[in-house]
Amino acid sequence: MSTILVTGSAGFIGYHVASRLLARGDQVVGVDNLNPYYDVKLKRARRDRLETSARYRHVDADLADRSAIDAVFAHTRPDKVINLAAQAGVRYAAENPHIYVSSNVTGFLHILEGCRHHGVQHLVFASTSSVYGANASMPFSEHQPAEHPMTLYAATKKANESMAHSYANLFGVPCTGLRFFTVYGPWGRPDMALFLFTKAILAGEAVKIFNYGKHRRSFTYIDDIVEGILRVLDQPPCGNASWDAMQPDPATSRAPWRLYNIGCNESVKITRYVEVLEECLGRKAIVELLPLQPGDVPDSQANCEDLELATGHRPLIGVETGVPRFVEWYLDYYGGRA
Repeated sequence: MSTILVTGSAGFIGYHVASRLLARGDQVVGVDNLNPYYDVKLKRARRDRLETSARYRHVDADLADRSAIDAVFAHTRPDKVINLAAQAGVRYAAENPHIYVSSNVTGFLHILEGCRHHGVQHLVFASTSSVYGANASMPFSEHQPAEHPMTLYAATKKANESMAHSYANLFGVPCTGLRFFTVYGPWGRPDMALFLFTKAILAGEAVKIFNYGKHRRSFTYIDDIVEGILRVLDQPPCGNASWDAMQPDPATSRAPWRLYNIGCNESVKITRYVEVLEECLGRKAIVELLPLQPGDVPDSQANCEDLELATGHRPLIGVETGVPRFVEWYLDYYGGRA
């Protein structure tokens, strides 16, 4: 039985990861400040469900609070860390840049320092497909350069990847970054498309679809994300002995550091996403087509060959399976209300 520190444990992905760790018998220390970026009641409900386990301990703390995070590491001595806490929301960053740097950069530094000084066996941290930014060659591969993020949110995640590499190189901290692709599912975030679409359809309001409905995304169901995280967690990187400094591979290093995409290989048009939702709800959406938003990437598609080779896991749950599961949860949790 290991002690795993999960930051962002009251968040969407963090809640599901902590639940799976508890189910397999681990001790879990969850850290979350329950910030009000979206409905705090939903975050509390996730936390409360985790606290029904005697092997879960919750710490209310902000990653940007250095002394609080130092204390978490000193008191809990985690074997491994899964860092999922971050200020979420791609568009929100344009109006609140300081919050993003405080949480996503300064806060991540505090996690790296905790791992360095307390002998953590493996740090797995959340990155994002948004780091591919202006890249147009698809499917996106970790072995492609990703030097042109289109938003500050993506830039902070790219910074996390570089910071983790420096700690792996200087201090031997094994680090793995996971680039998530459009995650959805039960207990999801209210600011994400599926949540917003469901609420609008039930309320008889317009579903706002950007890029005039031309977007394609690797929509990835939460169970596929969690399975990938746990498999990666149990395989700390050792470093790539054949890494060539003359032809540097962006996804690997001589240091114990690795990057993986984690997303469904199928790229689905946003209009198909809405069609499946309409079928589940038994209602037609009122669609409002709008231009591409600043910073949005028109399309995304994940190449997850490396993840499959390393762990045997390949995300395969399609929207025809995942969207009905979300709708079932939504109608149960909100009682069919918008």
